[in-house]
Amino acid sequence: MSELFDIFKALGDESRYRMVKLLLQYDFCVGALAKQLGISESAVSQHLKILRNAGIVKGEKRGYFTHYYIDRDSLRNAAKKLAELCESEKKEAACTKAGSNSCCNNNI
Repeated sequence: MSELFDIFKALGDESRYRMVKLLLQYDFCVGALAKQLGISESAVSQHLKILRNAGIVKGEKRGYFTHYYIDRDSLRNAAKKLAELCESEKKEAACTKAGSNSCCNNNI
């Protein structure tokens, strides 16, 4: 479950989200990503580190440069778990079960 939280935390930053959108279209090296996003190469590297640690991005050495791409299976798995969460069966309201007039006095 912690991998899922890592993915959602990584995608919670606008720059990283934009980076993922770009990497879904093309493989990029750090310099090209920096140019596309209008941020420094060091900022791109820091964002890539977070995305790699979350399992979203992988890198492949090509000559002098590492080109980064999205691990689509990782994103699909996170999307599947989120869809499963949405499909969870809704239970009766806990407040009415507790027989109390206050929502603060229930023990679910």
